[in-house]
Amino acid sequence: MTKGKDITTSGRDLPSEKSRSSRGEIDAFLKQANSLAPVSGDARGRLVFALDATMSRQPTWDLACGLQGEMFKAAADVGGLTVQLVFFRGFGECRASRWVADPEALRDLMVRIGCRGGKTQIKKVLAHTRRETEKKPIAALVYVGDAMEEEVDELSNIAGELGLLGVRAFMFHEGRDPRAEAAFREIARLTRGAYLPFNSASASELKDLLGAVATYAAGGLKALEASGSSAARRLLPSLK
Repeated sequence: MTKGKDITTSGRDLPSEKSRSSRGEIDAFLKQANSLAPVSGDARGRLVFALDATMSRQPTWDLACGLQGEMFKAAADVGGLTVQLVFFRGFGECRASRWVADPEALRDLMVRIGCRGGKTQIKKVLAHTRRETEKKPIAALVYVGDAMEEEVDELSNIAGELGLLGVRAFMFHEGRDPRAEAAFREIARLTRGAYLPFNSASASELKDLLGAVATYAAGGLKALEASGSSAARRLLPSLK
């Protein structure tokens, strides 16, 4: 059995904090569970899908669970996609799944995660993505969230490191929090990714954009250009 892992670390990342989440829920999750240039051949097909699972996200959680499958479908034609799910919630809980290539497996992981009150832990997500990239290149980070309660300079520093490693961050922003928007835009800029606002009424657009990101992660800029979709045309100016 491949286990998930708590990605809280010490050192240059955030200090460890004890999780107060249900042991049964965590066990269920664990059980189920690049230079600023176009994506390299080694990185193609690897994508971190990170989610804010704090209580404010509850209304659209089911939407996110359903739409993630579109990433796999869109990537299938250009070589497939391997995804690692990362989420944070509650009192310092931040976890990463195994790498999976099966959309059903990823969906099963997501539906077992319930939203819990807590502050954002975007720094942990960025730092984890950096560590994973240092082990083996990653093409893209997809982040879905609605708030930002951290020091933007600290987030920007790690985002810049991700940019130098060739990881593009696609920051999907739910709602209109101006502080979150400013931070998400800066992370996207530093990684030459994209800032993508959405709401529950734009599910179709979100689905198409996730598919376009998956196409990029699986096949690079050429595959994205070849797809010819409206979502691809929206993303391409940010990626060149």
